[in-house]
Amino acid sequence: MKQVQSFLCGEWQYGQGKEQTLYNPITGENVATACTDGLDLAAAKAHAQTAGAKTLGEMTFAERGQLLKSMSLALHEARDRLIDVSTENVGTSRGDAKFDIDGGIGTLAYYAKLGKDLGEQRFIVDGGPDPLTRATRFMGYHVKTPKRGVALHINAFNFPVWGMMEKAACALLAGVPVITKPATSTSLLACEAVKVLTEQNVLPDGVLQFVGGSLQNFFELLDGQDTVAFTGSAATGSYLRRHDNVVNHNVGFNVEADSLNAAVLGPDLGADDEAYQLFLRNLQTEITQKAGQKCTAIRRIFVPAGMIDQVQEDLIERFNDVKVGNPMLREVSVGPLATQQQKEDALKGIGQLVEDGATMFFGTPEKPDLVDIDHDNGYFIGPALLRVDQPQEHPSVHDLEVFGPVSTLMPYDDENEAVALVAKGQGSLVASLYSNDKKWVENVLMGIAPFHGRVYWGNAKVADQATTPGMVLPVSIHGGPGRAGGGEELGGLRGLDFYLQRTAIQGDRGALNRMFGIKEA
Repeated sequence: MKQVQSFLCGEWQYGQGKEQTLYNPITGENVATACTDGLDLAAAKAHAQTAGAKTLGEMTFAERGQLLKSMSLALHEARDRLIDVSTENVGTSRGDAKFDIDGGIGTLAYYAKLGKDLGEQRFIVDGGPDPLTRATRFMGYHVKTPKRGVALHINAFNFPVWGMMEKAACALLAGVPVITKPATSTSLLACEAVKVLTEQNVLPDGVLQFVGGSLQNFFELLDGQDTVAFTGSAATGSYLRRHDNVVNHNVGFNVEADSLNAAVLGPDLGADDEAYQLFLRNLQTEITQKAGQKCTAIRRIFVPAGMIDQVQEDLIERFNDVKVGNPMLREVSVGPLATQQQKEDALKGIGQLVEDGATMFFGTPEKPDLVDIDHDNGYFIGPALLRVDQPQEHPSVHDLEVFGPVSTLMPYDDENEAVALVAKGQGSLVASLYSNDKKWVENVLMGIAPFHGRVYWGNAKVADQATTPGMVLPVSIHGGPGRAGGGEELGGLRGLDFYLQRTAIQGDRGALNRMFGIKEA
């Protein structure tokens, strides 16, 4: 059986002790084991802060960008190899595997370009000069330099490559070494990606280390120069950020958590409008892609009360063509959930929504028609579309996220109610609006923006050009307030700020200009 090893202190290692088992989500068979018992994670942290930090600290932004480019090219060269492991370990279709792997490759390439643009410097001057007194010579600047600790990255099970590489790209470009820990259940794919990088010799010593299993007592080692970036459930994120060592040392902590993302259909659209068709296409994609296991998936659908029957009918027509089953078959678009526990949790969540008053108008999630799969194997559930006609009186639909191909359709009467209903999600990663009415969009946008990290607007002019709302692009921030974790990642150069210390430097303007390479007219 395969082993998920750890890459620490420049060597691939495997623990000695209790092992965790990884399963093939398609067949339920054992595929690998993971163990970190006995591994010296304190030595790995020290190695990062000596070898890794020294190397990155001596590199310019352009050189760090070249490192990211090399990582991107190495993963791209091994793309087919990684797709095969994704199917085995994550249960993805080829399309869903590429969505994850290409996302990681593309994000690395994007930040490589930013590094090239930043050029031959090792710090960022943030504005200025700022006058401090009436004198024209005594001035101040704000300068951003890399923190001297390590970036601990804890990633979710659903995007083993993309999630790992989007975090690593920002930290490495900022000049901070990374210790990355994937969710154990899908860590075989993450491990394979790091193996590609070590085999291609693109990683300088200590800049990126990999923990294939439990972090043991690593949180006890953190201090005020370290940062933690976590993606996962809101409950786990909340628990980890309250760790005594994190609190006592004010460790930087970024959380990107689950959220009840909403799609809102404007009252101006009818069945023949391009923006309405975009709305339907996006719903199908966001509910079925990765079997609904995306933190940006659409969980709540709000439509004008007079349109709800039409939307329900159109969704049924679209979802009748969705095939569930063996993800290695081209015609299958929905594969299994990643683990048996994920399947059990999803079915329990659907049952809870129905018990609380939701009506299922499409799907038999527990016993879907499966293509080329025996019902006794794997972790499959079918798409489930529910409806709640009194959303103001149904609190669980705004509180319980079912992490699978599941979404709930609900009506609203006017834009004020639409805003109020969306806000009941208590903070989300992304909301999407569909309308050609600019005034309606402006009113709703201003109402829901404080509750979201990102808002997507689809209208007729972008219907044939826009991405889906669940596509996380590195140029825009990824994160959200409240339940979504209160954090931010990506967003171009904004993604580096988490790993940089902004310091006010005050002194002689001319000398500071020469120090910082600033030429004034």
